Amino acid sequence: MKLKVNEIFHSVQGEGANAGMPAVFVRLAGCNLNCPFCDTRHESFTEMSPKEILTEVEKYRCKRIIWTGGEPTLQLTAEILQTYFLRFINYIETNGTNPVPDGISYIAVSPKVDILKLQKTMPLNVNEIRYAIKAGDKIPYTVELPKADHYFVSPIDVAPENIAYCLDFVKKNPQWKLSVQIHKLLNIK
Repeated sequence: MKLKVNEIFHSVQGEGANAGMPAVFVRLAGCNLNCPFCDTRHESFTEMSPKEILTEVEKYRCKRIIWTGGEPTLQLTAEILQTYFLRFINYIETNGTNPVPDGISYIAVSPKVDILKLQKTMPLNVNEIRYAIKAGDKIPYTVELPKADHYFVSPIDVAPENIAYCLDFVKKNPQWKLSVQIHKLLNIK
């Protein structure tokens, strides 16, 4: 079995509850959505076996892997995790449209579909939900969403109106927190 890998790199988590945490990122290519603000080039990838991915991950001597994409649930399976990556703490960043494989310790969902579809596909309990938003976007009430330890809004870019909208939203809705993509502000991968 081969996975389509966009890139593997060692850095720090740039957003959400684990911002600043060192991890190895395995960015898988391909997605079932087509978001205009996506920062992944899906047409550029290398096919790698899980063993080849493991060899690359081991070079960094880091115990955390963040599986991201694209949409990692299109390729990542419980069998791959259990066979090759059990000794790591496995995190996933998903759009919530597919089941998350067993073997994941931390689920971060960044929804990009309407709430009715999300309610049918997202796991019942997740660690965090992160909405990337722009001024005027409607955010569901937390009671409409799966239970999460953290609920975040994040400005889709650093346009002043998007930042102001997020700040105002968080002030009016204290169950939500602000998450800024610090990796983009610091210009790090």
